[in-house]
Amino acid sequence: MKPAPFDYVRAGSLAETHDVLASEGGEAAVLAGGQSLVPLLSMRMARPKVLVDIMHVDELASLRVDGDAIYVGARLRQAELLGWPELAKHQPLLAHALPWVGHWQTRARGTVCGSVALADPSAELPLVLAALGGHVILSSRGAHRRVPADEFFQGIMSTARNDDELIEAVSFPCRRNGEGYAFREFARRHGDFAIVACAAIATEKSVRLAVGGVADRPVVRDFPEVSDEALGDFAAGLEARDDLHATASYRRMLVCKLGAETIAEAQACRA
Repeated sequence: MKPAPFDYVRAGSLAETHDVLASEGGEAAVLAGGQSLVPLLSMRMARPKVLVDIMHVDELASLRVDGDAIYVGARLRQAELLGWPELAKHQPLLAHALPWVGHWQTRARGTVCGSVALADPSAELPLVLAALGGHVILSSRGAHRRVPADEFFQGIMSTARNDDELIEAVSFPCRRNGEGYAFREFARRHGDFAIVACAAIATEKSVRLAVGGVADRPVVRDFPEVSDEALGDFAAGLEARDDLHATASYRRMLVCKLGAETIAEAQACRA
């Protein structure tokens, strides 16, 4: 199939992007890496009136450490972040998770913010953002706001972004002394969306486990003490779903097994 007709705007500045979003609202779609949007257009599952291409907006190309967070601009590609020599030093969990995102061909085109914008509950980058307690920076004509990840993701491909807002950047907290990080996932093939993905952050007094692919958004839980019983209770409380890839009970079983392995690795990394 071919996409339905649309107007194309090659935005040259952030202000121009905001103007288009303000005038077109929900009739506009933002194009960055295009790894999700272009297939949706081709299948006519998305039919925007206007497509706003932001890949030539210089203000959105930033990758910087500011204070205790890594700021990733809207047009920064996943491969660029993975290839950043300082990544593992500043945030090991991102360095662990990024190789699981698609394939190198898709990472060469796909953007970090694009993955966050899609809000697929099985995707790795929304899971990492939620696990770390990161933020999404939204901007519109004359306004900015920072939304915590646990408020931004509201359901399957549903977020707190308003129609006139652009995801200008996302911020991932930098590593903190005394923490250990680990990431694991289970999928039918490498590069597929995860059936279950787990991210763990171990500290001296507790462990945080974040799970993707089970509920309609990433789920984060802090455990003062880790045990098989605690993990089992956590898995049982998840609103797991059946689909053609796995049953809800199989996903819960994976949470227990993969979660325990991920936590053990994070604790070992901390030691």
